[in-house]
Amino acid sequence: MNIILIILIFGIIIAFHEFGHFLVAKLNHIAVTEFSIGMGPAIFSTQKKETKYSLRLLPIGGYCMMLGENEESEDERAFSNKPVWVRMMVVLAGPVFNIILAFVFSIVLIHLYGFDKPTLTYIQKDSAAYEAGIEEGDTIIKLNEDNIYNFRELQLYMVLNDNADPIKLTVQKANGDIKNVTVVPKLNANGEYKIGVASGYEKPDGISENISYSAYEVRYWLKATFTSLKLIVTGGVKSGDIMGPVGVGGAINDVIEEVKEESETKSEAALYIFLNLLNWSILLSVNLGIMNLLPIPALDGGRLLLLIVEAVRRKKIPEEKEAIVNLVGVVILVMLMVVVLFNDIKNVFF
Repeated sequence: MNIILIILIFGIIIAFHEFGHFLVAKLNHIAVTEFSIGMGPAIFSTQKKETKYSLRLLPIGGYCMMLGENEESEDERAFSNKPVWVRMMVVLAGPVFNIILAFVFSIVLIHLYGFDKPTLTYIQKDSAAYEAGIEEGDTIIKLNEDNIYNFRELQLYMVLNDNADPIKLTVQKANGDIKNVTVVPKLNANGEYKIGVASGYEKPDGISENISYSAYEVRYWLKATFTSLKLIVTGGVKSGDIMGPVGVGGAINDVIEEVKEESETKSEAALYIFLNLLNWSILLSVNLGIMNLLPIPALDGGRLLLLIVEAVRRKKIPEEKEAIVNLVGVVILVMLMVVVLFNDIKNVFF
C-alpha cells in the first residue's frame, strides 16, 4: 500500500507539470499530438482532433508531445513556428504549474494542521535568547536583516550555520514594540550551537491568513531548495547526502510506518499520513519545478536558455546544433541519474 501511495505522489506531481505545458500550448493554438497521464502501455486512449489523450499503465508521470517540438514543420500550429515568447511561456508553464500545485497543497495542509508562525512559545533558561532579553510571546520578524515568516527559517539557518557567530534578530513584542537584539548561539549537550527557543503550530484565522501563510509555506520551500542547490554547487553537501526518487520514496515510507506505530487509531493514522504526504508533495513539487529550470539541455531550463539565445540573436539556432546540445544534456542527465540511483540503493538497502 505504501509503495502505491508513493508512486501516486510522484505521478500526480509530474502529470501536473506536463498539464502546465499542455494547457498553455492549447491556449496558444499549438497542436498537441498526445497528452498522456502515466507511462508505459496505454490502457485507454481517445482521439480528439489532432490530440490523442492516453491513460497509461504506470502512474509515474506523463508527457505532452507537441507538433514541431523536436523537428521542423510547415504547420502554423507547430511549436517551432510560434513566436519565441510563446514558446518560452509553454516551456515555463510546467515549472510554474508545480509551484501552483505546491500552493494549493499548502492551503489544504495549513487549513488542517496550521502554520509555524515565528512567535516564540518557549525560552530556555540561561540560553542565548534568554540572556539577550527575548521573551515568550515575542515574534521574530527579521533574521540578519532578512524578513522571516516561518519558524523553520530560523531552524534552517541554525542547521546551516552551526557555529557561535552572532545572529541579529528583530523581534516584535507582544505589545507591538519592535526590538533589535544580537544573540550569540551557545553549544548544547549534543554539540550543537543553539539559541534556546521553540515555537508551535497554530490554525489560520480565516481564509485570508490561510492563503497568506500558504504563500509563505511555498516561499520557505523555494528558499530551502535554492539553499540546497547552493550547497551542492559549493561542495557544502556530500554526494552521498543527495537523494533521488528511490531515496525519497524510502524516506516517505519510513514516515508512514512511524505514523502508523505512534497513532492510537486507524482514523488518526490516516489523517497524519495524509498530512505528511501533503507536506512531502509540497516539497517535491517545488523541487521538481526549480530543478527543471536548471540550465541543463533536455530540461525545461535548458530549452528556455536556447530560446533566450534565439531571442537575443533574433534567429533560430540551427536544428542540428540544438540536437547536439540536447544529446549532450541527455547524456549528462543519465549519468547524474545513475549516480543518484546508486546513492539511493546504497543508502536504502545497505
